[in-house]
Amino acid sequence: MLRLSAIGDCCHTLPVVRTLQQAWPKTMITWIIGKTELQLLRGAAGIEFVTFDKSRGLRAYRDVGRTLRGRHFSFLLDMHASMRANLASCAVRADERIGFDKARARDWQWLFTNRKIASQPRQHVMDGLFGFVEALGITDRELRWDIPIADADREFAAKLHTGDGPLCVISPCSSQRLRNYRNWSADNYAAVALYLADKHGAQVILTGGPTDYEKAYGEKICQATASPVANVIGHTSLKQLLAVIDRADLVICPDSGPAHMATAVGTPVVGLYATSNRHRTGPYLSQHLVVDAYPEAVQREFGKPVEALAWGKRVRDPDAMNLIRIDSVLEKIDLVLDRTSSAKQ
Repeated sequence: MLRLSAIGDCCHTLPVVRTLQQAWPKTMITWIIGKTELQLLRGAAGIEFVTFDKSRGLRAYRDVGRTLRGRHFSFLLDMHASMRANLASCAVRADERIGFDKARARDWQWLFTNRKIASQPRQHVMDGLFGFVEALGITDRELRWDIPIADADREFAAKLHTGDGPLCVISPCSSQRLRNYRNWSADNYAAVALYLADKHGAQVILTGGPTDYEKAYGEKICQATASPVANVIGHTSLKQLLAVIDRADLVICPDSGPAHMATAVGTPVVGLYATSNRHRTGPYLSQHLVVDAYPEAVQREFGKPVEALAWGKRVRDPDAMNLIRIDSVLEKIDLVLDRTSSAKQ
């Protein structure tokens, strides 16, 4: 199996692996994966991981080639359509090289495979990945993630949870490169944090990556709220972050990896979507909790309804996320936390 990145897509891939293992329990599986993504998936049972470290440039391809030298596989499931993945796939000797149908085989992936999955337009990304096991005749899905979390990482999360109320994670930023398109305003997040504390007695934890941009974003949120907010942006490993999300009652975030990490551990996600289509990339088990301004953003930028655009078309308007109203987010929060409170009673 070849899926190098990103965090969310690798989370989508794991249930596909589990489905294959459920149907073919004696099959040995090797997964070529990115170095960062392996930090999250490391230890997943029954999988041999081969690391592709893109920071090593051309040497990354040589590293994979050396690891797989002399080995031959029945199938290559080429689940990543990019030129980097295409070139990495050249290190794999396989009888059948299964890739995306031509419409989804970006960067000439179809030239690197000899068999294609069935064309299925307008699917969620994870449904599209399930097309690879369906191409092998496997139709019963196993929606199981079971990413291992060490006791030390769970202890880290437990120390952060200091109150008796619900624990809510706000992961405010998508990647730095896309910050102008996917990120809601810091003031809006601060208003949500205040509401969580005042209405639900919740403890709020800010999480995110180690970039200067994300750290500054977190500091701005903290400055705009009078309630104490635990800010661990840039101070968690991916396993620690997963442990925090697993312990949480709710995650609030834009289209980003934590939405799919939360899905993997069964934590509800209030997703904030305006620049991407939730039906394609939204949290798989929390679609009913997504605040969806994408149709409005599409109409404003392109003058057309969503149905008239190519599937997965992104909005590049830096102001698109401002279409997400605070009241709509609070409504979704209440839907989760009121139910959580009733269950505890």
